[in-house]
Amino acid sequence: MQSVQRLIGPELALFEQKFAASVKGSNMLLDRIMRFIIKRKGKQMRPMFVFLSAKIAGGINEKTYRAAALIELLHTATLVHDDVVDNSMLRRNFFSINALWKNKIAVLVGDYLLSKGLLLSVEHGDFRILEITSRAVKEMSEGELLQMEKARKLNISENIYFEIIRAKTASLLSSACSAGAFSASDDEQAAERFRLFGEKVGIAFQIKDDLFDYGAEQIGKPTGIDIKERKMTLPLIYTLQHADKATQRRIIYIVRNQSTNRKKVDEVIAEVQASGGITYAAQKMHQFKDEALELLHEYPESEARQAMEDLVHYAIDRRF
Repeated sequence: MQSVQRLIGPELALFEQKFAASVKGSNMLLDRIMRFIIKRKGKQMRPMFVFLSAKIAGGINEKTYRAAALIELLHTATLVHDDVVDNSMLRRNFFSINALWKNKIAVLVGDYLLSKGLLLSVEHGDFRILEITSRAVKEMSEGELLQMEKARKLNISENIYFEIIRAKTASLLSSACSAGAFSASDDEQAAERFRLFGEKVGIAFQIKDDLFDYGAEQIGKPTGIDIKERKMTLPLIYTLQHADKATQRRIIYIVRNQSTNRKKVDEVIAEVQASGGITYAAQKMHQFKDEALELLHEYPESEARQAMEDLVHYAIDRRF
């Protein structure tokens, strides 16, 4: 990450200022909530992908800053709405918006952030970038609904799993890379190449999260959260596909009826570990990462390309 900060640190600092200005509220309540959101923002991974994609594709300009702001506005809006849907009281170890200001205000705040992103693009004529990001929001919603539909029957195949995470998780990262590249080049071919690059990174990123839930990394976080929420992740799907009928029925029964029983959840985790599900998922994760890097290496070697490669490794090799 040091190479990333060294290369685009000034741009990220300026982006923080521009983003804060773009979300400033028109009344005291809204302004207070916006300040709360800004203070508790994450690592800014998606803006990093926007800026590095732009730097590789041609160079950072004012349109790039607007693309990064749009991505971050949409991402933040979806997180606020997700916390309402999931009834989550915490976000990054802080109280969520709905925990502090209740669901009605949280929904309106999410809508406000979405509208600010739309206006930012429309007012500057960034219609292609708006199209790129709007498609991501549509796909995120479709992916979430598909996951909910399949979770009822616990019958997700590997193909459906990849369809879900491509839409639900990878689409926003792919749009960040695509929008960044287009902002610098106005080149549809570059935008598509970076869209595909970001999609592959995003899929690998989600598989990494799957592995965390099965104790594949010693990160000090509780395991089994996905099982408790009845999410069919890649290690579990692989295990079910390769288990005998009796084991399949036992695992499905636990996930469906005993997912709050810590001992039973640990049984499922042990079964996944013994079946090779973790090894298989890790192989798939590295396959998508390698395919993403192959696309990246179609561009000449440069500081920006190396920084992007470092960012990919950081995202996939992270311990949290």
